[in-house]
Amino acid sequence: MIDRLIASLDQSLRTVFGKNVSARPYPAKGIPETMERPADRRHAAALMRVNHSGEIAAQALYQGQALVAGQAATQASLMQAAREETDHLAWCAQRIDELDGRTSLLDPLWYAGSFMIGAFAGLAGDRISLGFVAETERQVVEHLEGHLHRLPPNDARTRAIITRMSIDEEHHGDTALRTGAAPLPGVVRAMMKYSARIMTRTAYWL
Repeated sequence: MIDRLIASLDQSLRTVFGKNVSARPYPAKGIPETMERPADRRHAAALMRVNHSGEIAAQALYQGQALVAGQAATQASLMQAAREETDHLAWCAQRIDELDGRTSLLDPLWYAGSFMIGAFAGLAGDRISLGFVAETERQVVEHLEGHLHRLPPNDARTRAIITRMSIDEEHHGDTALRTGAAPLPGVVRAMMKYSARIMTRTAYWL
């Protein structure tokens, strides 16, 4: 447990304050930049700031769940998903830089709150923890699809990144279901959606 705590602390510092590096190719590579209007660039950067904050929260959720996971297989599955989320963090940050935007000022808050939620979910047992992953990813895919509709039509680079992220998130949810995720009560799903809405609306501006 001490080793897990040290690893979690190290990962939290790297996630929030470090420069994350993708292990996979940048999805927008080779796609021409077409965003010229300042208003469009600001809007796309704000959407990617929201996505970046969501990936910060996802990292924290997985780390919190992995910290208290009962089975080694569950922990390994959570850590693999976290590694793929690191790619998403790097992609979002790179696109934000390209659009002359910035990441959320509240990233440490998103991480701390999500880590605690993940730990509590993990303490409820591996099946509930995996159910939390499955529901989280379902809501994230829904959220990303909404962003695809809100993007400026000509922003092919951002669209490529979000599409790749959506595919990965759906895969994480399917993996959780295959490995024994338990369905969550409706009230829990509703609370998760409400909390995510607060974060996304705040991160768009801050």
